[in-house]
Amino acid sequence: MKNYTITVNGTVYDVTVEDKGGSGVSPVTPAAAPKAVAPTPVATGAAGAVKIEAGAAGKVVKIAAAAGTAVKKGDPVVVLEVMKMETPVVAPQDGTVASINCNEGQQVDAGALLATMN
Repeated sequence: MKNYTITVNGTVYDVTVEDKGGSGVSPVTPAAAPKAVAPTPVATGAAGAVKIEAGAAGKVVKIAAAAGTAVKKGDPVVVLEVMKMETPVVAPQDGTVASINCNEGQQVDAGALLATMN
């Protein structure tokens, strides 16, 4: 038996865990949350030539950069809620946001076009 004291949301609990000794079950490691994948930039120079797409299906919770906003590589453009976790979708390069192709609260599929950049 092992005794632990844990705190959950400010409440303290004393927990006793029985050691059954080698049950043959290996510990479960949590799966990593999907990463927002930045698209490969297209260097054509046309308006909205760089597409910013959703790396995973989710809900748009915030539009971080409006059309016309100058952004640096890695700056968040849109924030998605994926598997109950906020995941920023970032600018793949320095540039200007040409268009926002989604709305806050909208459900999007993986690969959906969220925005374009120049």
